[in-house]
Amino acid sequence: MSSFKDLQVYQKAYKLALRVHQLSMLLPKEIQFDLADQIRRAARSIPTNIAEGYGKKSSLKDFQRFLNIALGSKDEMLVHVEFLRDLKYIDPFLFAELSASYEEIGKMLFGLIKSLRLT
Repeated sequence: MSSFKDLQVYQKAYKLALRVHQLSMLLPKEIQFDLADQIRRAARSIPTNIAEGYGKKSSLKDFQRFLNIALGSKDEMLVHVEFLRDLKYIDPFLFAELSASYEEIGKMLFGLIKSLRLT
């Protein structure tokens, strides 16, 4: 693997961050500077922490630390997605789809962290 872009978890997280960004731009204007902005930042945090950690992969401990930060952002996004559903900004089907995507990314991150511990 020659780049963080080769990691499947990065690819999935990046695509999901793009989707969430596009979704956030459709939210009502009154939450654009609050909730929508926070959602965009949390969604971007996952792929950016994967990339930053990979860039510091000379230290496996640093890489693991950044992957753990990405895991935290994944959990943050699960809360934001639930909040959007409960406020009726997204329908239950989109909620289920986004939640499942973040859960999948979480499993992939956990697997990557676990594999780094074995090396």
